[in-house]
Amino acid sequence: MHPFLEKAQQLKQQLNWSLIFGVSFFLVVVFSIVQITSGVRQWLVENKDAQIKHLAVLGKPQYTDEKAIISAIKKADLSSFFDLDVKKIQHLVQDLPWVATASVRKQWPDTLQVYVVEHHAVAIWNSDLLLNQSGEVFEASSDKLSEQLPQLYGPEGSELEAWGAFKQFDGMLKVNNLKLTSLALSERFSWQLWLDNGIRLKLGRKEKAKRVQRFIDVYPRMEKRADAQVDVVDLRYDTGLAVSWKLLEEAQLQNKSKA
Repeated sequence: MHPFLEKAQQLKQQLNWSLIFGVSFFLVVVFSIVQITSGVRQWLVENKDAQIKHLAVLGKPQYTDEKAIISAIKKADLSSFFDLDVKKIQHLVQDLPWVATASVRKQWPDTLQVYVVEHHAVAIWNSDLLLNQSGEVFEASSDKLSEQLPQLYGPEGSELEAWGAFKQFDGMLKVNNLKLTSLALSERFSWQLWLDNGIRLKLGRKEKAKRVQRFIDVYPRMEKRADAQVDVVDLRYDTGLAVSWKLLEEAQLQNKSKA
């Protein structure tokens, strides 16, 4: 046989074996996938009735009772581990008053883990709502609070602005060892402040920080009056201010002289 024909014959045989090997390997892979799929399907059928038997509440919530969280979770269908609607449980937990966010995770074979993050209340808003550190309003009972919170008032939608102003002014007033306890923003966006010593500041609608600084600068001189105490300071002027005084009784005068 001609050397060229012989080499062509050998190449043809090699191609045939490669084709046979490739087809065989493909069939083996397909068969394996079918077997695995069948096995998984059978396993799912056998375990379709797996139920949630354990609930783990994580995050150490301070104001939300664990029983309340579990009670909220049980409003969902816990009869099937696979069919459990995680998002529904998340919404049920987040509907609890003090809960800011909740993340829910299933852990095989029968455990549900819920991580709870609560609101951090920083102020009372319009007497009956609470404000968190992000300036967001939420509705919850303030009876559980361990400390007295400042009172903030304002139109709907002004929460973040009011909280930002409160932090700014409170920081400024600390120079004179004064503490801001309440802040009000009117419908016309006129500002008023109440201090821990009973003084009320009227700031008006513009140059609020500048007017607070004006009060800070003159307050040490106001304190020097012995027979009266500052009641209201009207700072709604481009320059200067107006002061209303309340006369002190004899006992108050004695206390002020001792101080």
